Amino acid sequence: MSNQIFRKSCPGTDPAPGGPVPSPSRRFCVAPMMDWTTSHYRFFARVLSRRALLYTEMVTTGALIHGDTARLLRHNPEEYPLALQLGGSVPEELAQCAQLAEQYGFDEVNLNVGCPSDRVQNNMMGACLMEHPDRVAEGVAAMIAATSLPVTVKHRIGIDGHESWANLCEFVEKVSAAGCRTFIVHARIAVLEGLSPKENRDIPPLKYAWVYDLKARYPHLEIIINGGIKTFDECHQHLQHTDGVMLGREAYHNPWLLAGVDAEFFDQPAQVGSRHNALRQVLPFIQEELDRGVYLGHITRHLMGLFHGQPGGRQFRRYISENAHRPGSGIEVIEAAMAKVPEPGVRAPIPA
Repeated sequence: MSNQIFRKSCPGTDPAPGGPVPSPSRRFCVAPMMDWTTSHYRFFARVLSRRALLYTEMVTTGALIHGDTARLLRHNPEEYPLALQLGGSVPEELAQCAQLAEQYGFDEVNLNVGCPSDRVQNNMMGACLMEHPDRVAEGVAAMIAATSLPVTVKHRIGIDGHESWANLCEFVEKVSAAGCRTFIVHARIAVLEGLSPKENRDIPPLKYAWVYDLKARYPHLEIIINGGIKTFDECHQHLQHTDGVMLGREAYHNPWLLAGVDAEFFDQPAQVGSRHNALRQVLPFIQEELDRGVYLGHITRHLMGLFHGQPGGRQFRRYISENAHRPGSGIEVIEAAMAKVPEPGVRAPIPA
């Protein structure tokens, strides 16, 4: 995709001139994940599901304003519906970046109030903002004033030292008073001192009941639940109490899960009938990226889980790992790796 600025509304919607952009469905979302939800992964995910709402990696306001904006916001129209996640806390900078999100065609702009990394904390971003609801509210209000896009917040249920139900309600009430109507809630606290970001995704206990109670207490708000969700059965359980579900690591490590989303949650036919066909649909895009000079390994790392648990899946992953890094490697590496996985309904050749 070229770096032109364009505007693309959500599929199936036609916003009134000058009016707000309609919100995409958040019934099933794929979480923003640093180094994982790149444009290459998102293109692949969109081949598997047309309806799952996808999120970018977090992009900081400073990087967008002072860095290579076009490169950081580059994406393919095929990725829609697509939300941009921002990291920042200065209202003027958040407003400027929200405008960029709209100009570049995103369907939503989301504020990160959940990342626990030291680097993010030191720049007054991410989970540490749970301690500063007034500051988050000011940023949200500035973003809403600057764009017609839906503005949402992704946050934890608390942080160490501010982890009570009263703290959580204060946060939601102040930010919703600023105009936010959608809260994506990771059902764990973030421990900012003593745990790594990876440990913060596993060690603090999940408190799904807190997210359910938020929806019950604030029925006028859209509440999306996130954290530790792995199966469709779990999703349906959560959807009895919340408006949507967001999956992260499971959707990345087991991407074939996404192939069932459209039928399971949106009553629409599945996009692809097999893993092999899904991968074949991605090959033209991969070739375009290779022609742009993209290193094959930067793309194939997002495909490694496609044949998870399937006969030949380990051989698929091994072949790519051993060959994608070689100079001049192209889609023939993927085709050779795919041939190591038996394809349903296709007879294996008879040895001569």
